[in-house]
Amino acid sequence: MTNNLDTLATTLYATTDDLLKEHPDLAPWRPAVGIAPQLTDAELVTLAMMQAMLGFTSEAKWLRYARARLRHLFPYLPKQPGYNKRLRKSAELLRRVSRVLAASTSAWSDDVWIVDSTPVECGRSRETVKRSDLAGWAEYGYCASHSRFFWGLRLHLVCTLQGLPVAFALTGAKADEREVLLDLLAAEPHLAARPGQTLIGDKNYFGRDFELELAQHDFQLLRPTRKGERQRPGGALFKPLRQVIESVNETFKGQLDLEQHRGRTPSGVIARVMQRILALTAAIWHNDRTGQSVLRSLTAYDH
Repeated sequence: MTNNLDTLATTLYATTDDLLKEHPDLAPWRPAVGIAPQLTDAELVTLAMMQAMLGFTSEAKWLRYARARLRHLFPYLPKQPGYNKRLRKSAELLRRVSRVLAASTSAWSDDVWIVDSTPVECGRSRETVKRSDLAGWAEYGYCASHSRFFWGLRLHLVCTLQGLPVAFALTGAKADEREVLLDLLAAEPHLAARPGQTLIGDKNYFGRDFELELAQHDFQLLRPTRKGERQRPGGALFKPLRQVIESVNETFKGQLDLEQHRGRTPSGVIARVMQRILALTAAIWHNDRTGQSVLRSLTAYDH
């Protein structure tokens, strides 16, 4: 099997199409009587993944490119309003496909996870903040890693050391990372049913009650020692592992343009973030299937 974008797109389409035939309830709801869409749901998932992989933040520009270059993969392409509407309604489908792909990789069974959050900026001007449909969900927050304030959301990620997304959540910028992590584990009990799982986080993941609740799930938490604490085990490992966490965030931001999502409504932001999670998951899944040594490499697919 070759390792390029066309092959990834074809394999993802076939996998999604088979999944939807087996589980038709995963497709977005549409009336029983009406005109069937010319772009199938499997084609939409593939088109959404390719847009994120190739770095097109403008949907209009992406569709112009697809009409000129990708007719061999997509005989029919909708206009921008139709594509945007379909994409926003398909966020849950993108999430379910991402999970199916992730669960079929060899990395899914890793017993070490890293956990972190990263800003998803949604606006910079005061007028945007006052008039945005995201107001009330998006809020002002502070990113310690880059020493900057921002207005927007936070993407909370639980990943394997190879960068495979295991669980994720979008919250307001001020949400407590510890509470979000516990909510993620509560929402998906099968993730917590992994005896001996190790979680690696930064100094924000602290607290006796928090660590006790993780221990009840048989999770071991490794984090740097905070000021005033006794030295915690594994301190020498955190500096290189912190680079792993930062590099996963940089893949989303530097290669998949996470902060240039252009979402203006809650459904728009969710769909665009899901596009990027799907793109990274699909690349890791395909690299795993083709026996690549570095699973989180997008180089073969981003052109």
